[in-house]
Amino acid sequence: MTDKQRWRQWEKAATGCSLLAIIILLSFGIAAQTRAGRQLLVISVDGMDYRYLRDADKLGLKIPNLRRLMNEGEVTEGIIGVYPTVTWPSHTTLITGVTPAEHGILSNRRPRSEGGDYYWETGLLKSRTLWEKAGAAGLKTAAITWPVTVGARIDYNLPEYFQKRRGGAMDLPSIESKATPGLVARIARAYPSFAQEWMDDRTRALATIHLLKNERPDLLLLHFVDLDAEAHELGPFTREANAVLEYTDELIGQILAVVPPGMVVAIVSDHGFERIDKVINLPAALKREGINGQVTATPGLAMTRDPAVAEWLRRASREGRDGVGREVLPAEISRFAPHLGTPLAAFEPAPHHTFGAGNDEVEGRPAEIGAHGLWPGRSDYRSTLILRGPGIRPGRRPEASMLTISPRLESILLPH
Repeated sequence: MTDKQRWRQWEKAATGCSLLAIIILLSFGIAAQTRAGRQLLVISVDGMDYRYLRDADKLGLKIPNLRRLMNEGEVTEGIIGVYPTVTWPSHTTLITGVTPAEHGILSNRRPRSEGGDYYWETGLLKSRTLWEKAGAAGLKTAAITWPVTVGARIDYNLPEYFQKRRGGAMDLPSIESKATPGLVARIARAYPSFAQEWMDDRTRALATIHLLKNERPDLLLLHFVDLDAEAHELGPFTREANAVLEYTDELIGQILAVVPPGMVVAIVSDHGFERIDKVINLPAALKREGINGQVTATPGLAMTRDPAVAEWLRRASREGRDGVGREVLPAEISRFAPHLGTPLAAFEPAPHHTFGAGNDEVEGRPAEIGAHGLWPGRSDYRSTLILRGPGIRPGRRPEASMLTISPRLESILLPH
């Protein structure tokens, strides 16, 4: 509708009205023009590596709802993550658009010097979030087990907070203790089975459906967790992990059935996933070779400033031994983790390996078959972005950085 058409509507409606009525009518029209954004539902499927979608036919996946969203919407051909590629930092990047070094959520847990607990509270954030920007614009917000939301100014909040875990499920009493007062009780009245002890993806979906039908938030952030837990336990792309994703797809279908017509749906994930067969103890390998040098190793990256260690790592990489994979060049370090400085040499582990510590054995068995936390530049280790709804042009987009997602979501949600 053009401005001239709007004015004619107001002029017609104002005939015979009082001055107050005209002012109210004009204010309503201005508000309608100002609210140019669209409602937004963000569903994060924790651990949904892009290969689940890219290779769905090869894997034999029965995911009709995700396939429909991909056919009807915009699909990015893999999202390159941020360092470290773990759940809480990545989820915070998804709704801030900055790196973990900038937003302050550096891992799932805080350093031992700070007590080692999870990054529960929003007071630890150093960057503005999507829900804060939405709230400042007068929009209604909701979040369901989204990381770092304890104490958040979210209208309907079931934060990620637990004292007990069972796979991807979290104990509901802990969540309720930090949730929007009365929200758990209201959902349980509508869906009595919601009040079970464990909040899992089924009850997360029930909470989402309740909020969409009854509260109609402008922004709703939903974090599904069960796929990640299954992939850790039994490995990604296995029969069991695939089955959990298929169940997640069923839940997404139930949610889509109540999504308002004008709402944009975003499907995201926080990191890729890899099967891990061996853990490599690099200090033990160096000791075996008689090299008395320093190496700093995380599961997904080994770095050194020692020339002898750098030469040994390059030789091991060339010869394909001791789990040393591709060399990570300085430009990549600068791109993904400039706070790490400029090591003399850096390497990611070989496929299906991670770096770790332990006894004097060079090779060990992993505690979990599936893992993430690998270097974000690693080949074929990507997360997911699908967008569908009004104003979204169906099609494929090339691979992109996770840092681009929050600005895109903000452009959908907020007036511009």
